[in-house]
Amino acid sequence: MRRHRGRVVDLGSLDELDARLAAGTTSMSGWRVRGVDLSERGEAVLGRRVAGALFLGCTFAPGDAERLGAAGALVLPALADVPLDVYRAGLYTAADLYDAPRYADSLDARAYAWSQQRGGPDDSLAKALHDHAIDEALTAWVAGRRLVGVMGGHALQRGQAGYADAARLGRLLGAGGLTVATGGGPGAMEAANLGARLSGRPEAELDAALARLAGVASYRPSVQAWAEIALEVAAGPDPVETLGIPTWHYGHEPPNVLATAIAKYVRNATREAVLLAVCDGGIVFLPGAAGTVQEVFQDACENYYADESSVAPMVLVGRHHWTEELPAWPLLESLARGRTMPVALVDSVEEAAAVVLSRPSGRR
Repeated sequence: MRRHRGRVVDLGSLDELDARLAAGTTSMSGWRVRGVDLSERGEAVLGRRVAGALFLGCTFAPGDAERLGAAGALVLPALADVPLDVYRAGLYTAADLYDAPRYADSLDARAYAWSQQRGGPDDSLAKALHDHAIDEALTAWVAGRRLVGVMGGHALQRGQAGYADAARLGRLLGAGGLTVATGGGPGAMEAANLGARLSGRPEAELDAALARLAGVASYRPSVQAWAEIALEVAAGPDPVETLGIPTWHYGHEPPNVLATAIAKYVRNATREAVLLAVCDGGIVFLPGAAGTVQEVFQDACENYYADESSVAPMVLVGRHHWTEELPAWPLLESLARGRTMPVALVDSVEEAAAVVLSRPSGRR
């Protein structure tokens, strides 16, 4: 059965429901029943106190949903023509998103196509409900973990030196006891998830994985080939947990499969805010373009107005990049001056990891 706290019980299968009913429960107040076919359990459920119970996307025999509502339960129906489970209770895995032999037939591809349609009220509701469910699942997942973010360019290709650097950074942070979180996409994000995933294995295994992935450098022209070779790498034993937080707003960039948990959102604004908020151990910014610059100053704003107990370190990697190519550092340094706002500019991922690992936990 799913973990529950107090009177809140999450159930996602008929077997779980039957086991609890058979145990003699008399009240379902606080229960959340998700996506279960209850068409043959109406009398059993209605024989308990259901006031305060929540039924999400369940199937009922005719009239049972109305009877539950009259008895004080909240019944939210399944939404038609929506590829996503808007009431899901957990984060995604790579197998969830890449669930078909052809990427074009996968849940990830179908959800992206659906998310790009203008849609109607039901679609807007579905997007909001789905992202709320991901919020809830992510809150449970991060509990007890100290997360550090790694941000960087999506255009970085496997086989490039910067990709290997990002992977080494992920390995150093993971080996230091931090949980690495990224935007969940390709490029530097995939590399950091890779390094973190393999941080409990000998360094030679990371080198071998990098060499193997370099055989398919990009998701263009084939997402299928790009994902398949990464899935082979991901099949290794004892992965260290690492998080990806992508969005279908950028669905033309597929999610990487090397994060062990994937919090994929429909709405990018929600995803951006959440990604920064969960990184209580700080964020390392690798060289990137407009998206990474946006994340730098979005995070800077969070730290600028935070109380001293909630600030988290910001580390920019690459002096030339952040002072000459995209000179974000001088402005960031000026914002931090005179405030309890830990910022650093370094030239190597080893220096970046040392800065983050030396800091106490920050915001959550």
